[in-house]
Amino acid sequence: MSGLKIIGADQRMAEQGGIKGVIFGPAKIGKTSLLWTLDPATTLFVDLEAGGLSVQGWGGDSVEVRDWEYARDLACFLGGPTPAMRADQPYSQAHYDYVCQSFGDPGVLAKYQTIFVDSITVASRLAYQWASGQPAAFSEKTGKPDTRGAYGLLGKEMIGWVTQLQHIGSRNIWFVGLLDAKRDDFNREYFEPQIEGSKTGLELPGIVDEVITMSEIRPESGAPYRAFICTRPNEWGYPAGDRSGKLDVIEEPHLGKLMEKIRTGQRASSSTYTYNIASGE
Repeated sequence: MSGLKIIGADQRMAEQGGIKGVIFGPAKIGKTSLLWTLDPATTLFVDLEAGGLSVQGWGGDSVEVRDWEYARDLACFLGGPTPAMRADQPYSQAHYDYVCQSFGDPGVLAKYQTIFVDSITVASRLAYQWASGQPAAFSEKTGKPDTRGAYGLLGKEMIGWVTQLQHIGSRNIWFVGLLDAKRDDFNREYFEPQIEGSKTGLELPGIVDEVITMSEIRPESGAPYRAFICTRPNEWGYPAGDRSGKLDVIEEPHLGKLMEKIRTGQRASSSTYTYNIASGE
């Protein structure tokens, strides 16, 4: 029996893996076009939206995903087997053996450093379409569709899929998705990721390292410009979060430069953090 393995701080920093993040934004803001800011020789575009028109001429590789079974198989192929899974579960060793027989030698993936998934919004729709046809989506008593059962299965499937991709330690994984502007009962605007069901949207920020909103900023003076909103609180109330501690509230909408800053930038020292809770006076 092996002893407890404690990883020191120096070793942990030296073994920094890939960056995992999600970028939300309104339609047509240019999320797919972020591919132009990535190295085409080392980037794989996972296209769920048939969105290649906006990056026509981009020189990287892509794979099209049109149904949920294929999305799961691809995630298993990219991430490898998960030891904790039973043989009859997705992402198990048995599942991985199956997809390797279907897709071929996983060595073809060696050149990719970044996986760009467009989009998690469409992935959730494919997952719901699949889930709504499973036995759990029907009442055992009446045989009629059970929406609660379908959404429960959807949540498990999406979290499992995102977690499988997030665990690819050596590669950068970026999801993009739509962001909806909504109004509450007091007509106050708030923003919510457009993902089927609530479970994935609630748990996603705790799974990935970076949550970023890509939006158009309209200053009081000067022309509007696109930007990444990377931290909270921010004045717009956009979803955001930076686990690296190296990003400013507003960053240039260039994914390649953003990752470089996360890797090599200066993290704020502990002396700069404020731990006091405002008294409200």
